[in-house]
Amino acid sequence: MIVRGAVLREMGLPGPYAESRPLAIEEIELAPPGPGELLVRIRAAGLCHSDLSVINGSRPRVLPMLLGHEATGEVLQSEAPGFAPGDTVAFAFVPACGACGPCAEGRAALCEPGAAANTAGTLLSGHRRLRTPPSTDLHHHLGVSGFADHAVVSARSAVKIDPTLPPEVAALFGCAVMTGVGAVVNTARIQAGQSAVVFGLGGVGLSALLGAALVGAHPLVAVDVVPEKLALALELGATHAIDARSNDVVGQVREATSGGAQYAVETVGSAAVLGQAYAATSRGGTTVTVGLPDPAQLLSIPAVSLVAEERTLKGSYLGSAIPSRDIPRYIALYQAGRLPVDRLLTSTVSLDDLNEAFDTLAAGTAIRQVLVL
Repeated sequence: MIVRGAVLREMGLPGPYAESRPLAIEEIELAPPGPGELLVRIRAAGLCHSDLSVINGSRPRVLPMLLGHEATGEVLQSEAPGFAPGDTVAFAFVPACGACGPCAEGRAALCEPGAAANTAGTLLSGHRRLRTPPSTDLHHHLGVSGFADHAVVSARSAVKIDPTLPPEVAALFGCAVMTGVGAVVNTARIQAGQSAVVFGLGGVGLSALLGAALVGAHPLVAVDVVPEKLALALELGATHAIDARSNDVVGQVREATSGGAQYAVETVGSAAVLGQAYAATSRGGTTVTVGLPDPAQLLSIPAVSLVAEERTLKGSYLGSAIPSRDIPRYIALYQAGRLPVDRLLTSTVSLDDLNEAFDTLAAGTAIRQVLVL
């Protein structure tokens, strides 16, 4: 079938993207699903920094590629058990094979075949189902390629969800919410009454803040450079909001948390900010990093602090999640009014407006823009 989607053919084009047009909206040949795969009509897809980092070249991927990894849609054709036409699904950006070592240990985010497929730009099967006429293969973005009106995905990338959820909200659970909330409840395992700070208040950072508020972190500090995001953080449960441009951010966090936060979550993707987050934790504290910095960035910390102060520094990918478990329960918490994910939605955009929308994302003024199809 022929679909319309956003294709990236060259990384690193200069902004503004409204002028350089890195994403071309093209007609694409989408092959039918193979064994273990689904054909899905995409309803909505969120714009994430992981997409932007491919566009600007800080996270190189094989090209050409149809972007988009945070999405939801309706199954039209299933070649996999457990799914049927009419099912509503959200996508996880790591397809979990269920059989490798990490999957057997319950660490789906570290699935080895899934990581290899994502690096190669294929589905979990190793196949590509995208092509631009007459014969150019396109790579899949993180097994999803959600910036199109239809997609073929591995069933291992899909989780069935409540069909009554608005698509523009449902899309957020596959990346922003799963990553941010998961960093708090799965990786850090923050308990009620423990102090926490979140550095960076984009979609993932505010999701982490929502997760920390949900589990009862106190005090709960938010750090960002955008005043509107700091104001929203206070509405969503933060007890303190600190402008990252001010002097001595680390000192302010340590003062707000009576000597240092027991937990710090860094979502910016900057080694410098990660260094601040580490410095802002207390003796015995844990720093969790979610952001993906440029591979050339290096982190420098006092090595002795890891032993002498029993500090912990942990990475969290996909929120250390098991998507089939975590996405439905986060949705249930949203529906119960305990995880107000809809507050993350800044605006909706069309396929033809994606380049302009990525200018907005690059400027840092939006939390989550969602492509609605």
